[in-house]
Amino acid sequence: MMIGSSNDAEAVRTQYTSSNGLNTRITFHDRYSTNKYGYGSWLLSNYDFSEGARVLEVGCGTAGMWVGHDDLITQCGLLMLTDISEGMLSAARENIGERKNTAYALADIQDIPFEDDSFDAVIANSMLYHVPDMECGMREVRRVLKNEGVFYCATYGEHNFTDVLADWFEPEGVSFRPNHNFTLQNGEQILKSAFTNVEARFYEDSLHITNIDDLVEYLRSLVSLKAIAYVPSDRIHEILLRHSCDGTIELPKEYGMFVCS
Repeated sequence: MMIGSSNDAEAVRTQYTSSNGLNTRITFHDRYSTNKYGYGSWLLSNYDFSEGARVLEVGCGTAGMWVGHDDLITQCGLLMLTDISEGMLSAARENIGERKNTAYALADIQDIPFEDDSFDAVIANSMLYHVPDMECGMREVRRVLKNEGVFYCATYGEHNFTDVLADWFEPEGVSFRPNHNFTLQNGEQILKSAFTNVEARFYEDSLHITNIDDLVEYLRSLVSLKAIAYVPSDRIHEILLRHSCDGTIELPKEYGMFVCS
């Protein structure tokens, strides 16, 4: 049984039609990540916006990382939150609300609906590996970014927990191919097609999972992993249990970001 790659365009759109699956994954990471500082808080700590900066986030999802950071939002002259999903934008509006300096728009990174040199900073977190035409996406980011602007983009590495899970499921007849289209290992080379300066920054973390059923639910929330839908939950649980110790599973997390100018 083959689990499809998560860059399948239709599967990705289905996965992000609503915020339900994303909320499941966010809750899972909040509960079981060993670094309690929080990935979202760490990402925000890396942003260096000048007062009144115009900031664009593409693929904002639920905009959950901005919640509780009114100081940074207020600092922006404009915070433009965009996504390809109406459901995600609706959730973002609920989380952030209507403010004088915030706006929401449907947008695809491959065809950003804003003028050249419009923004001081562009953000793309945990979404570039889904972009079908990365070269086009990078051109669009560079086009709307001012010459002195900064592009912040977060992703995962090729030694992440998904790669470990792939090794666990392979002998069980379930073939899973992690999406390595844009990772901490190959991202610098991709970004240097559009940016002169590319700096990688890394976030130390891991997963300490004490309830295997929550990991089963996490995997089932990934609609793009098509074959998982055909594997009974008790079967997934059984496979995972073999790699547990006293009902606990330890998994690595390899997360980080690039800062480009």
